[in-house]
This record gives sequence, structure tokens and C-alpha cells, in this order.
Amino acid sequence: MRKIKTSWGQKFERACTQDLPKVVKIEGKMTTRWGTGTVVIPNPKDIDELMKTVPKGRLLTINEIRQYMAAKNGASIGCPITTGIFAWLAANRAQELADQGKKGTIPYWRTLKTGGEINPKYPGGVERQRELLEGEGHIVIQRGKRWLVTDYKKKLLTLTI
Repeated sequence: MRKIKTSWGQKFERACTQDLPKVVKIEGKMTTRWGTGTVVIPNPKDIDELMKTVPKGRLLTINEIRQYMAAKNGASIGCPITTGIFAWLAANRAQELADQGKKGTIPYWRTLKTGGEINPKYPGGVERQRELLEGEGHIVIQRGKRWLVTDYKKKLLTLTI
């Protein structure tokens, strides 16, 4: 029997059914990496909505999303793991919708990793994102195995609560 492949939209919606956002105390092994305080595990829909707000010519990084989510939810930090995973889910869902001819999907290529790095796990990999970013006027360079948007800090979108 052949297994039916789960769509990115289904994966995204499944992630949205969790009781999120959730703020938890940083304890145990987490304190080694994150210190003390609280961490917010964001809602995937909130990540998706933030990524939608990035206009052409502007950029966002996962760190800005994490800081915004932490401030919005009264936490010390935003979870780097779930924020990255939910951005990845949103990106793949957006590309899936675009492939189906749907309009208004998120410009996921404008959301970078820390330090202005292109996320190789987003749809189309580095090459497709580089093409899209350069098409919007950004300069992309390679440093070792990493691809970075130069002067990305000057183009960051300011997120306010």
C-alpha cells in the first residue's frame, strides 16, 4: 500500500494545533545555553504573519523574530529551535501554495538566518533565494560554504509591538 505524502500545508496546520505560544521557565540543561529566565515557544501562525510583513527591499532575521516573540509574550528569549522550524514550515508552505498558483504567499526568502545568512533549507536552496534576493537589489556573497546578504543590517525591518 502506498503512503499518501503529507503536504506542507498539512504539516503547518498540524503545528498550529498545539497550545502555543507557551512561555516556560528555562531549567536544567537549557540554562547552559540560554541562561536563566523564560523562553517562549511561538505559534507558527505568528511566525508566518511576521514573515508576510517584510516588504520588497527589506529583510528580517530569525533573531529579530525571536526578540519580537519574546517581548510580545513577556519572555526572556524566543526559542531558537522552534522559531527556525516554524519559519522553515512557513517557507515550504508558501512555496507549495505559490506552486498551486495561489497569490499572497509569504516572501520567505527575505527572512534570513542569524548574521544575514541565506537559509539553505528554504525552498529552492541557496541558488533560488540568491536569485530572488538579487532580483530585489540585495548583494549576496559567498564566504566559505555560507551565502550572506551584505549590509543586511541596514535593510532590517524594525518589528514593534
